[in-house]
Amino acid sequence: MRVEVVDVGPRDGLQNEDKTLSPQTRAELCDRLAAAGLPRIEAASFVNPKRVPQMAGAEEVMAKIERRPGTVYAGLVLNEKGYERAVEAGVDEVRYAFPVTETFAKRNQNTTVADATVLAARLVERARLDGVRVSITLSTVFGDPFEGGVEPGHVLEIAGKVADSNPDEIVLADTIGVGVPTQVRHLVESVATFGVTVGCHFHDTRNTGIANAVAAVESGATVLDASVGGTGGCPFAPKATGNISTEDLVYTLHGMGHETSIDLGELIEVATWLSGQLGKELPGQVYKAGNFEPVAG
Repeated sequence: MRVEVVDVGPRDGLQNEDKTLSPQTRAELCDRLAAAGLPRIEAASFVNPKRVPQMAGAEEVMAKIERRPGTVYAGLVLNEKGYERAVEAGVDEVRYAFPVTETFAKRNQNTTVADATVLAARLVERARLDGVRVSITLSTVFGDPFEGGVEPGHVLEIAGKVADSNPDEIVLADTIGVGVPTQVRHLVESVATFGVTVGCHFHDTRNTGIANAVAAVESGATVLDASVGGTGGCPFAPKATGNISTEDLVYTLHGMGHETSIDLGELIEVATWLSGQLGKELPGQVYKAGNFEPVAG
């Protein structure tokens, strides 16, 4: 089975780093990921740079990317203004994200879950008219750093409303890394009944990220977010650490016989390069240990 891996490193991977990389360097990261065969890259975040200074210069990033044919370059947006900036900057895909919990929605985006759900439908409609892909990410689907655990029924109610607007996909995001495989299977299988493409976005805060990714694929998810080197985290979610590492995920998927179109050797080189740019060892394991060809079971 083919699994589409979306590298969110240039956005989610860098937004919580102490060192801010220049738009030129972030564009180069996108170029390196595309050369390694990543089919989709979350290249920039069109948010208020005063709140997330690491993401300043999103338009400049998009302008400096050397577009690779066949690669989809996406931009994260949190509101309508962000959507308009992203489209004007020339993204191929808009990824609108909102929390399913009220406290985090207020803190992260100064909105309510109800208003954010309505906006999702409006942005899907606008994206159709503007001719860009549109993905809706539901964050904090397993747990909220302020409210605690989230009931699956609540997530499914919101997902059902979003699905009615017919986005290209719905991504279920474990923003603070509290989910486990049984929860993942239940949500993915349930959301898939709405007739939409289901993706997942995992953080490895409690070392369950890769296990959750495997559970997601086995349950019908065909899109997985990951971050080169395992970088990442949310500035507004206490103790939320990095995303699952793209190299670790690709190694696992390839070993299981799934297709990704990604050259793992080249991807490992990208992670090594990014480690040098950030001046530190990254959380990912495979870029340090190297590739290994497993024997098919």
